[in-house]
Amino acid sequence: MTQPKFASACSALQRIALVALAASLTACAAAQTAPAPVKVVRMPPETTAPAVTPPFNGIAHIAIRVQSIADSLAFYNKLGFQQAFAMTGRDGSVSQSFLKLNDKQFIELYPAGPPNPSRPQSAAQSTSSFLHLCLEAADINATHDFYVAEGLTPRAVETAGAGNLLFTIKGPQQPTFAQNIEYTQYMPTSRHTLDIGQHLSPDRVADKMTVVTLAMQDPAAARDFYLTKLGFTASKTNPMLLNLPGSSGQMVEIVPADPLGAKSSIVLTTPSLDKAAAQLTRQQVAFKRATSTTTDANGKTRSEEILTVTDPDGNILRIVAAH
Repeated sequence: MTQPKFASACSALQRIALVALAASLTACAAAQTAPAPVKVVRMPPETTAPAVTPPFNGIAHIAIRVQSIADSLAFYNKLGFQQAFAMTGRDGSVSQSFLKLNDKQFIELYPAGPPNPSRPQSAAQSTSSFLHLCLEAADINATHDFYVAEGLTPRAVETAGAGNLLFTIKGPQQPTFAQNIEYTQYMPTSRHTLDIGQHLSPDRVADKMTVVTLAMQDPAAARDFYLTKLGFTASKTNPMLLNLPGSSGQMVEIVPADPLGAKSSIVLTTPSLDKAAAQLTRQQVAFKRATSTTTDANGKTRSEEILTVTDPDGNILRIVAAH
């Protein structure tokens, strides 16, 4: 009676062994046919320079060297412009003054001093002169990368003393040395940004800087540099007036080194030319009022009145009505 039970048990064991063998073979076949796991390596995204010149928000500032910062501030205060803030040296003297035109535009004043024989530009340190133009980039890193792609050699982007991003690039030859072009991007905690809404007198004779004149040793070569390397475009009214990339409507003007020389010349706009003239008269600031007439390439003639003011160091301010 025990023999059938034994046979039944053996048969059950055989069936279990066959099932296990089948499962083993299936797993082996799956292992042979399934692809091996692939290790995914995520590469950083490629960064490429923009195909066209990144836009600028406009002119950020010009920098000029003056014989006396105190005298210059007193003069510009008569025009309604106030100092937003200043940098001081170790001895407490002002090394840089930021004169405010509006929340985004300034005139930087540097004091003249004795020449430094160790620097090629030392001769200019003791004289009043135009130092540099600074443009406000919408995206300073994109602008920097675009210039590198154009074969230029801008300095690395860094944080300047006032807290904004900044880089510089060497430009064409000015009357005494190669142009130093600055680019900035205002940062949320910079001294410029923290001063928004402050130091804006209602008596300002103008409220925007629209044109900066650049005196060059070779105006044609300088114009070509701005057009082909920096992405500026020529004005329809004057081939030496060049539009900044973007929609600011602001410009640089390329002129021969003589007669402007090392001085600066800028165009400011005002909501009311008569109010500006009244402010100058009230403050006993000498000015000239004249009409300028220009003709564009299509023969269209345009006339506008200009108030011309000269500061204590010979820098020229031309004030026109805003359009």
